[in-house]
Amino acid sequence: MNKQLKADLLLVLCTAFWGASYYLTDLCMTEMPPLFLNAFRFTAAFLVLGAVFFRRLRRVNRVTLRYALLIGLALAGCYIFYGYGVSRTSLSNAGFICALPVVFTPVTGWLLYRVKPSRRLIPALLLCTAGLALLTLNESLRPRIGDLLCVGVAVCYSLDLVLTERAVQRSDVDPVALGVCNLGVVAVITLALSLVLETPSLPQSGAVWGGALFLGLFCSGAAFIIQTVQQQHTDASHVGLIFTLEPVFAALVAFFIAGEVLPLRGYLGAAIMLISLLWMELGSHKAQDKKEV
Repeated sequence: MNKQLKADLLLVLCTAFWGASYYLTDLCMTEMPPLFLNAFRFTAAFLVLGAVFFRRLRRVNRVTLRYALLIGLALAGCYIFYGYGVSRTSLSNAGFICALPVVFTPVTGWLLYRVKPSRRLIPALLLCTAGLALLTLNESLRPRIGDLLCVGVAVCYSLDLVLTERAVQRSDVDPVALGVCNLGVVAVITLALSLVLETPSLPQSGAVWGGALFLGLFCSGAAFIIQTVQQQHTDASHVGLIFTLEPVFAALVAFFIAGEVLPLRGYLGAAIMLISLLWMELGSHKAQDKKEV
């Protein structure tokens, strides 16, 4: 097995972890409030990765810490919306809506840094809007509050991606230390908010303990390590296409484990949204190929 195929398969595993996280988050919130669940998850991930990359953290500089604070704030916003959104809509809806950063990121890049978006952006946005309407609108043409909160996830995560891309282009920023510190920032913010707004509570059952630890150690910790290490052996276009599988995994887990079945129009909307994601990623692939030529 060559390095690129191995990297791609490991990234598929990483994406499967994230797809399963919607069901696990919903399960854990039966015994843990949303903010404290995220605090637990990111604290566990930070402690594990902090131990693994301790030497690199000892050499972290102010520039890396400054970017970690900015990106951590965006990521905290992402997971605050995520925690409340998943509990107020279907798992399949959450999976597909939370995958929208691939479409929103070019818009965010243009707003912040005037980076010209791809010509495919407008068709992709139109497709996404149509698919989102079919997926989320009920008979009275109103989306659920959870659907709107999940759109907030996509917006915040697109901001995270744009800031991260700008940060890692700098020679004085350590990408690994940046990623670990991001997790620490999210852990601190969500724990502080939980102490003020919630009554924190640890899991009461073995199933929820297992789910919470899996979220922290695998969906955050291991997934971060896989993405960071394996992206060295594959290209960005492969990574982007692989990550569009996240909502597919989320829908499969929701169907086979949670027994969640969407109406026909919901699956049609999800299919249209997946087409829009692939449309954007294939456009990025072609643009990259032209640059290399």
